[in-house]
Amino acid sequence: MKLHVIASGSRGNAALIENEHTGEGVLVDCGICKRDALQGFENVGFDVSQLSSILITHDHSDHTKGLGVLLRALAKHDIHPSVYAHEDVVAASKPLREALSSVETAPAPLREGLSLSCAGFQVHVFATSHDAAASFGFRIEEPTLDGKGMLDVLGYLTDSGIIPPAAHEALCGTRILAIESNHDLHMLKTGPYPFALKERVASELGHLSNDQAACELACIAEKGGADRLEHVVAMHISQNNNTYRLPREKLGSVARGISPSIMVISAYQERIVSVG
Repeated sequence: MKLHVIASGSRGNAALIENEHTGEGVLVDCGICKRDALQGFENVGFDVSQLSSILITHDHSDHTKGLGVLLRALAKHDIHPSVYAHEDVVAASKPLREALSSVETAPAPLREGLSLSCAGFQVHVFATSHDAAASFGFRIEEPTLDGKGMLDVLGYLTDSGIIPPAAHEALCGTRILAIESNHDLHMLKTGPYPFALKERVASELGHLSNDQAACELACIAEKGGADRLEHVVAMHISQNNNTYRLPREKLGSVARGISPSIMVISAYQERIVSVG
């Protein structure tokens, strides 16, 4: 399993999870333009004809605004990935509704507790805590051929003000952990945002801080859920209230206490990051 974060941040999000055994892939969100998405696929060596599914975490435009143009471009080449989205997310997002109608397709259901089969993976859906119509993260498992074990596990959580219990359970036992590390609390408090926006970002319906992400990593380790962990990717980093260095340092400090072999990296808004 490989994770390719094509873009991550407030100006647009898209991440590809690639199954190296089947060649298939799952795209999480599409809040970037078609050109950047297709160029991202090409840059990581992914055959776009193998894109089987697109998972939509929530309705905010930085996660949905590029979907329509991408779907129409794919349809011209007879590529028709399934789009999974919660009904409330579809109702709340005009770009998402227009994207689906433009290729005359209906969304596949996505809700908390659902288990999906996509690209040879089992995708387990959990709820996050965000000020959206509904919002979700994913535990993505690659089963063994006999279905009696797991070859690989990835945990993916962004856009959440807290870590709900079900989310915490889903993030344990992963090899790759992609977790939001949106802001530095001091930078947020002293930064340029209006007070109401600062309150929103720091609230339980906002975004995880560097400290919260590091605390979750420590909690996973304390409960024995970090034995397989090899990669930690800091996601959705604010360009106004954070730096790309601070999450690496904060999460890295915890990771070194677990195992010196764990790699901690930051995902970027305009640079592809791949781990696998």
